[in-house]
Amino acid sequence: MAHIVENILQKEFINNEDIRLLLELATADSERLINHAHEIKTASVGRKVFFRGLIEYSNICTKNCFYCGIRKDNSRYQRYTLSDEEVMEAARYAYVNKFASIVIQSGEQSSKAFTHTIENLLHSIYRETNGELHVTLSLGEQTEDTYKKWYDAGAHRYLLRIEVSNPLLYEKLHPNDLRHTYKARLEALALLRNTGYQVGTGVMIGLPFQTIADLADDLCFFRDFDIDMVGMGPYVEHEATPLWEYRSNIPSVADRVDLSIKMVAILRIIMPDINIAATTAMQTLDSKGREKAIYAGANVIMPNLTPVKYRDNYLLYENKPNVKDQPDETRRSLEKNIRAAGDEIGYGEWGDSRHYKKRKAKSEK
Repeated sequence: MAHIVENILQKEFINNEDIRLLLELATADSERLINHAHEIKTASVGRKVFFRGLIEYSNICTKNCFYCGIRKDNSRYQRYTLSDEEVMEAARYAYVNKFASIVIQSGEQSSKAFTHTIENLLHSIYRETNGELHVTLSLGEQTEDTYKKWYDAGAHRYLLRIEVSNPLLYEKLHPNDLRHTYKARLEALALLRNTGYQVGTGVMIGLPFQTIADLADDLCFFRDFDIDMVGMGPYVEHEATPLWEYRSNIPSVADRVDLSIKMVAILRIIMPDINIAATTAMQTLDSKGREKAIYAGANVIMPNLTPVKYRDNYLLYENKPNVKDQPDETRRSLEKNIRAAGDEIGYGEWGDSRHYKKRKAKSEK
């Protein structure tokens, strides 16, 4: 097996069949894969990890995705929206502490009031930080006009997770209506690309009905779409969602973590210069999950800057870590994790996707 793995890793192009084989490696056999990804990361993007201060703006959502804790029909949580001042306070914290970048995330909404408020907040953040604080948005599917307004107002990156690249599996995870279509998701990603954003997406790993072939296809999707940044991690079940009844049909916690680390490693190898996040879900299932992901190839991490009083109502999945931690506690904890992985924090640096810069330069020729 070691010989086969070595042959794959030395290939100039790793194909779908190769990826499947690497994903099927036993934990004991995957050390070479992970070490190789670590070497690729060091050579292509360096050993800096970039902070993206996370602001969970609102848990109001018009979608009913079967895996998500803040889905529209879940009445467990009290719905909230941060005030403009609460958003600005979090942005100021990020700016003063040299995070250089924030993420504004929300349940999916598309009302005029919502899109206008986000636009105004972007203008305010730009003014107060002299354009020095970069903003990533993760606000779901929107119109081309809305994407352009937000881009012109100062948003630089956009994360829209596809969750799964298999259209048939996508249908099993979403209601069968016009608000939840695979086609609309793909069209939204294309609109973001055309608008000029650094485009991010991602998937869940270890879902019910999901196969190794699906995960290999996910990695090929990222490469074929020429994506700039990826946030992916293990599926974590939530008892207030329809998928809860299938919890006996998913991989074990250890297997989901193992698969997630291998997904990060393989992605770093096949797309050396993109940004890859060490997601919170990895730490949810493994206290060392983020450190493992950083070593295997991740170079972005998202400290939570949402006011603590709202966090219990923004649980996309169960047992989310650090829900009660204040920003300073979270920052110190993540600093420790990153140093334990042998990396350093890129304070004061935007950490833009190198892949995006090359892609943009190529398109302008």
